[in-house]
Amino acid sequence: MGKFEKYLTLWVLICIIAGILIGNVAGESIATISKWEFYSVNIPVAILVWLMIYPMMVQIDFSSLRNVSKNWRGLGLTVTVNWLIKPFTMAFFAWLFFSKLFAAFLNPELSEQYIAGAILLGAAPCTAMVFVWSYLTNGDANYTLVQVSVNDLIILIAFIPIVRFLLGVTNIEIPYGVLSTSVVVFVVIPLIAGFLSHKLLIKYKGETWFKTQFLTALKPLSIVALLTTLILIFAFQGNRITQKPIDILLIAVPLTLQTYFIFFISWFIGKYLKLQHAICAPAALIGASNFFELAVAVAIALFGLNSGAALATVVGVLIEVPVMLSLVNLSNKWKY
Repeated sequence: MGKFEKYLTLWVLICIIAGILIGNVAGESIATISKWEFYSVNIPVAILVWLMIYPMMVQIDFSSLRNVSKNWRGLGLTVTVNWLIKPFTMAFFAWLFFSKLFAAFLNPELSEQYIAGAILLGAAPCTAMVFVWSYLTNGDANYTLVQVSVNDLIILIAFIPIVRFLLGVTNIEIPYGVLSTSVVVFVVIPLIAGFLSHKLLIKYKGETWFKTQFLTALKPLSIVALLTTLILIFAFQGNRITQKPIDILLIAVPLTLQTYFIFFISWFIGKYLKLQHAICAPAALIGASNFFELAVAVAIALFGLNSGAALATVVGVLIEVPVMLSLVNLSNKWKY
């Protein structure tokens, strides 16, 4: 794991502090950034999210899908947990904590916003960091590539219906057109761009150049774009956080419980199915982790930069690395 990924939580904390300071110093003047929109998509955020997502999409080799029949039980576990279990358990945990257990600390409007952010996190499994988690557990690299490719294709079909259904069940109104535009801008276009870049660059420059030079140069852009987005979000959230810092902890509780819950379900089902450890580990870790870049982007597009939904998705980024590293340690400790 590179230094950026290893200390991602530290960078996020620094960005939180920087964003809050900027928000308090700049005051209302920073609000003009939120008005730079096109079809309800914030232009600066769209550019930053593209810089986050494109480096992930360009790594995916969809030719690996020809190997879907290999390790089909592991792939079946991944698809079942990621799309038939995880989004619904995330919605349940969010509803239970934000609407019931934490009702004394949150007003109804803020509770709905946090639920929406949690649902957006739960509706998309990880597509990038799972390569790191798989590597750290000696997971099967080919299987990991296949499961990420399959999940990226399923996102195109399943993300909108699942999000719309779960937000509807929780009585959160959501404009369907904005959701569709967000998925096109933040998933479809980068996916196509990544696919074409992958094929053309390897064809004309070679696989060695692509992996050792192009991806190496591209990687820092993704992290810098993510951190810049976080600074923007917290610049808008500054007053709320300084007034109610406990909200960060309240959001982190159900997100953390959900992460462990999904990991344990996937892990023990994988062992029951007699999957090899090299398959079971990445299958369990991809469900536990989230495609937080997409969640952050869609939350901003749907609810705004200064919304509770955007804050909830950012807390997902905050807890991602320490929680996932603890699960990596468990996977290695329980190696069989």
